[in-house]
Amino acid sequence: MGKPSDLVQGTLDLLILRTVALEPKHGWAIAKRIEQISEDVLQVQQGSLYPALHRLEQQGWIKAEWAETETGRSAKFYSLTRAGREQLEKEKASWERLSSAINLVLRKA
Repeated sequence: MGKPSDLVQGTLDLLILRTVALEPKHGWAIAKRIEQISEDVLQVQQGSLYPALHRLEQQGWIKAEWAETETGRSAKFYSLTRAGREQLEKEKASWERLSSAINLVLRKA
C-alpha cells in the first residue's frame, strides 16, 4: 500500500534509527521490521533503504559490522551510535511537532 514516496521527507531516517535502536539489524530485517510494525502500510524498497543506510552511516548515526544472519549468510548489521541516539531523540521531537501541527490544521481548517 504505502510507498517510500509517500513518506514525509526525512521520515525514512527516523524509521531506520528507531528500528535499530533496540538491536543491530541487517538491511532486509530493517525493511521487514518497519513493514511488520506498520501493519504492512509502509514498505521500504531497497532502492530507498540502502542509500539511506549509507547516508546515516556517513553521518555517524549508525555503524555497520559484518556478521552472520540467522540463515547463515554474511550481511552488514547496523546499530545506533551515541550520536545516532541523540539524533533519534531530535528526530522524534521534530516529528511530534510536525504531526501535531498537521493534526491542528486538519481539525480546524
